[in-house]
Amino acid sequence: MIVGGILAAINWRLVFLVSVPIGIAGTIWAYTMLRETATIREHQKIDWLGNATFALGLTIFLLGITYGIEPYGGSPMGWGNPLVIGAILLGIVLLASFIWIELHVDDPMFRLDLFKIRMFAAGNIAGFLSALGRGGLQFMLIIWLQGIWLPLHGYSFEETPLWAGIFMTPLLIGFILMGPISGYLSDRFGARLFSTTGMLIQMLGFLGLTLLPANFNYPLFAVLLFMLGCGSGLFASPNTSSIMSSVPPETRGVSSGMRGTFQNSATLVSIGLFFSIVTVGLASALPSTLATGLITNGVPDKTATAIAHLPPTAALFGAFLGYNPIGELIPPPVLQAISPAHRAILLGKTFFPNLISTPFMDSLHAVFYISAALCLIGAAASLLRGKRVVYGQEKH
Repeated sequence: MIVGGILAAINWRLVFLVSVPIGIAGTIWAYTMLRETATIREHQKIDWLGNATFALGLTIFLLGITYGIEPYGGSPMGWGNPLVIGAILLGIVLLASFIWIELHVDDPMFRLDLFKIRMFAAGNIAGFLSALGRGGLQFMLIIWLQGIWLPLHGYSFEETPLWAGIFMTPLLIGFILMGPISGYLSDRFGARLFSTTGMLIQMLGFLGLTLLPANFNYPLFAVLLFMLGCGSGLFASPNTSSIMSSVPPETRGVSSGMRGTFQNSATLVSIGLFFSIVTVGLASALPSTLATGLITNGVPDKTATAIAHLPPTAALFGAFLGYNPIGELIPPPVLQAISPAHRAILLGKTFFPNLISTPFMDSLHAVFYISAALCLIGAAASLLRGKRVVYGQEKH
């Protein structure tokens, strides 16, 4: 996050290059160091039809969700767009077809029969709910920091990507500290206690965030981030270990792929869901407040009304990328015609944060409550996974 903030200060597009050297190094290391341990069964057939329906179904479904958070016509969201509705429905039909295919082919891409294993099913359900609850978390917290808290504390919008990464480090520290510890302990005592406790800690962290105002006290915020990181670290390693140890050795490759697919898909759905909630909240409350604020500071009525009815996603992404949203929304000729005093207010560090803080926080609190509820359900699923099981044997 910190490296991304440094690169964003130069050019935000450079952020996407961070993964390139890591990916190259990881590929070389994996190719030279990893050795095949699985027993390859002969005469297996590739599940072409399953591959095709799954890839198309999941891609089309997630594309529908992605375009659903973009404006459409006069609406701030795209959920009424026929193409979005069609993509989601088509994706669901293709994924349903995929499930039918997997139940009727000899060598399925997804081994759905593995869900008969209680620990496998419970672990994947818990992992899916965990990713669904926290997948959009970092995105929402960064917008909170960059769009409201950091400017209110004197940071320029251009500096916020770097400092948001720095102020988010308690989340990473908690995960790094707790991950290895929970992995070691779960190997000795089983996954159920640690993964369930991790989900409950995350639930408490989300509930704690609902108590914070927009301009919060950072030490308390850091403690809550650390709690969320610890809860995530406490959950992740034991949950993954229990899933992988509960299946036959020859199915661990497909089991790992299924686990990763569920969690990555849940993360993308989470971002779409949470961003939609925040956008809807802003769209209902922001236009009148924004128009009044602009007109009060010298923006002509017609221009102010037009800006106020722009989709709030433009302002959110402007803040996310390190731009002053107001400076991006007001046309340059209009901005130049405004008096220097009013221009200083509009382009200052407090106008935009004070403008969006109330509707943004109302929506963000709703997101945190949803995340807390998902974590609670995930904790119940984790608790129901049963005793520690290694395929072929049971340990109490």
